[in-house]
Amino acid sequence: MRSDDTIFATASGHGRAAVCLIRISGPGSRTVLKRMTGRMPEPRRAVVRTLKDPTTGEPLDQALVLWMPGPGSFTGEDQAELQIHGGLATRTAVLRALGSVENCRPAEAGEFTRRAFLNGRMDLAQVEGLADIIDAETEAQRRQAMRQLGGRLGNAAEGWRESVLQVLALLEASLDFSDEGDVPEDLEEEILQMIDRVRDEIGRAMANRSGERLREGLTVVLAGPPNAGKSTLLNALARRDVAIVSPIAGTTRDVIEVHCDLGGLPVIIVDTAGLRESGDLVEQEGVSRARARVQDADLVLWLVPPEGDRSAPPPARRLLRVGTKADLNRVRPDCDLMIAASTGEGLPALIARLEEEASALMGQGDAILTRERHRSALERAHADLERARAMLAGHGPLELAAEEVRLAARAVGEITGRVDVEDVLDRLFSSFCIGK
Repeated sequence: MRSDDTIFATASGHGRAAVCLIRISGPGSRTVLKRMTGRMPEPRRAVVRTLKDPTTGEPLDQALVLWMPGPGSFTGEDQAELQIHGGLATRTAVLRALGSVENCRPAEAGEFTRRAFLNGRMDLAQVEGLADIIDAETEAQRRQAMRQLGGRLGNAAEGWRESVLQVLALLEASLDFSDEGDVPEDLEEEILQMIDRVRDEIGRAMANRSGERLREGLTVVLAGPPNAGKSTLLNALARRDVAIVSPIAGTTRDVIEVHCDLGGLPVIIVDTAGLRESGDLVEQEGVSRARARVQDADLVLWLVPPEGDRSAPPPARRLLRVGTKADLNRVRPDCDLMIAASTGEGLPALIARLEEEASALMGQGDAILTRERHRSALERAHADLERARAMLAGHGPLELAAEEVRLAARAVGEITGRVDVEDVLDRLFSSFCIGK
């Protein structure tokens, strides 16, 4: 990607539509807009213009045009938007005309957002929040993505990074400027307290996994012996036929997933093969996959039929025993719930219970980590701070402790994309008035 290019792309859906939005960004945006419209509109004021081919002068469309000079635009560069009619021929003609302008090319995937990041308009956590809000399928996911886009994680990470940099500045001062007089002689206790504070804050953020669950969806696995009613229940929860239902045992041999919205929370319902011993190699593979999904599931619904195999369920993180085919036999005191998926009996109570379980497991707005990348960075920072503290408490080499703190600052900075060791010098000079 070359930042000196001017890029363009459609920012609306494909196919026939009333309106198609085309975005243009880069140093040549003014030239492109002037050549296609004849004169520049006022900044940030929508006007109607006739778009013309910059090469032939042929009229292409009547469009609503916006001009947004940088740095006050999404990308931080000069930017323009064309709201044209959404017909395929019109869209193709305008895009072809834009491509005919020198140094103006189609944007690559994510290039507008990448330029926004490189120009300081967004940090990495906000970029991820933008991606999440586009992909959000439930109300809870939308709210979490909006918090991310609004800078909740980025602000927290910057606060941790500032604290770690302050610790590093004190350590560097102890190492290099102890004879300057402006630096306090005994900083060890203050440094240890600062490390403890930021380490504990990072630890509390890491302890809450509900943000990652909310983004990815809670996994609920339907498990049980063959013919327990798993596929029938999956179809009932999905409200459509997604799994084959048959009285023949062993019909389901692979894992089937359905994404559902339960009370605004994303839930992935997983149908699995009936758990039993089998001589069929294909069914054996299905049973093996079923057992693996049970172990990884956030919640397992163990279906208990009124007859046949009543074996104990396999180990799981969280398990509910659900009696199936309640219309045939209600006497199952060992079950948490009773349902008859074919008639709908008990399904409202089951759905309500699933919503409760999902809400309890995902939490409500407390988590700020939403991706494994965030957790990995903080785990490294937490370990670095632990090592630095152990060295300081044991009166080990300050140089090694400072290096561990420097690594912690770098790890936290990865969350927002701000990894700059020059900040340490800035803090040193401003905090201790060293040098002129």
